[in-house]
Amino acid sequence: MSDRTLSRTRADLSAFLTRHRKKLTPLDAGLPATGHRRTPGLRREEVASLAGVGLTWYTWFEQGRDIQVSESFLLKVAKALKLDDAECSHLFLLAHRRPPPPEAYQWPSVSPLIQQLLDDLSARPAYVFNLRWDVVAWNGPADALFAFTGRARSDRNIMRLIFADPQFRQRLLHWRDEAPKLLAQFRYDLATAPDDPAMLQLVDELRRLSPDFRRWFDEPGVESCARGIEAMLDGGDAPRAFKHEVLTVDAYRHLRMVVYFRQ
Repeated sequence: MSDRTLSRTRADLSAFLTRHRKKLTPLDAGLPATGHRRTPGLRREEVASLAGVGLTWYTWFEQGRDIQVSESFLLKVAKALKLDDAECSHLFLLAHRRPPPPEAYQWPSVSPLIQQLLDDLSARPAYVFNLRWDVVAWNGPADALFAFTGRARSDRNIMRLIFADPQFRQRLLHWRDEAPKLLAQFRYDLATAPDDPAMLQLVDELRRLSPDFRRWFDEPGVESCARGIEAMLDGGDAPRAFKHEVLTVDAYRHLRMVVYFRQ
């Protein structure tokens, strides 16, 4: 790699770290408010303290200086800056020019209040999913419709249900029309984190398992998108038609809630 390329990478790293540090408030980081601040976001010394690393070393790192940092250092900084998995992967690619180790992937969860909100929606199926379309929380009506509790954690993924679960596919009344729309939205989400190892692993797996996924992923021809299913058989094999709304739960971790409304 040329010196010019290395210099550009270090500049990108500096801009990335600075941008994410300025996005956080003391409240976001669990720090006490200290009155008016002349500049937005956290201070470098606060990030260094939250990460448990030396201030000088972190300052040099954020400035893009030519220093070597460990995987442990990067993971601590990623946690302090509340980076999601896609952003953590980007940090590693900028700093080490390789993705983070697989064990760095953290299965997301929701706060007790978000779970309470899901449970309070007792008349409407609702679930929370991440950028990879893993379902990380749900309520009783959603469980009755999708049977999340009875599935392995890795199988609680909307893309995997749509394209790699024949039994679930049979319950979708308009699969041929809806599946390409859902995949189109997933492609947009993938564009947000094109280098995320977890998302790329899912894409590779579904390309092997589903010819339809592979064809539509490689040659997209659908302009309209969808994040929810419009028509399916419920647990008693009765046809149901739905509208849905999507709410942002955690912008930092790309967590979104889908709420289904019966038509």
